[in-house]
Amino acid sequence: MKRAIDVAAALVLLLVLIPVLLGVALAIVVDSGWPILYRGDRVGRGLRTFRVFKFRSMRADADPSVHAAYLRELLQGRTAATSDGIYKVPDDPRITRLGAFLRKSSLDELPQLVNVLWGDMSLVGPRPEVPYALTDYEPWMFRRFEVSPGITGLWQVRGRGRIGLRDMLRLDVEYAEQCDLALDLEILARTLPAVVRTTGAA
Repeated sequence: MKRAIDVAAALVLLLVLIPVLLGVALAIVVDSGWPILYRGDRVGRGLRTFRVFKFRSMRADADPSVHAAYLRELLQGRTAATSDGIYKVPDDPRITRLGAFLRKSSLDELPQLVNVLWGDMSLVGPRPEVPYALTDYEPWMFRRFEVSPGITGLWQVRGRGRIGLRDMLRLDVEYAEQCDLALDLEILARTLPAVVRTTGAA
């Protein structure tokens, strides 16, 4: 049932959002040139690696080691997440002018609907993880990989950028242990208001 809902909803959303997708793509080209999409490795259900799609929000020559070093400090408790959001390097100079808005509004996540169609992701689930983060994972954290990652999840509606990384991982594990259709529908219903509140507070 969950997979059928994911496919149907992703197809409908992609069709309905064609004007938005084209508009964002054009804005990226005007703002910072090509490429339009970011493609990066992520870890999903069963620790399987897949390629995730996002609208590019960073400079094309952005150094990925900056984020890897910051995430390691977060997981090891040597620094805390800021108001910029979980997983986001504070005052990151790699972010483009348009990219800051795309991230705040979550518009950069829309291409992940393709990942949902392909079966790599679900509409609802834990946040897709970057492979280099697993080096500093504690055993309990791996339980989040028992389900498919999602575009939105408990971390989105219960805190978004206001909670720390470890709290976000605990919410991911909580979802993996409790996931059912009713919980998914609740999260989907609360996602848009959560995004609007965060964007409006920018």
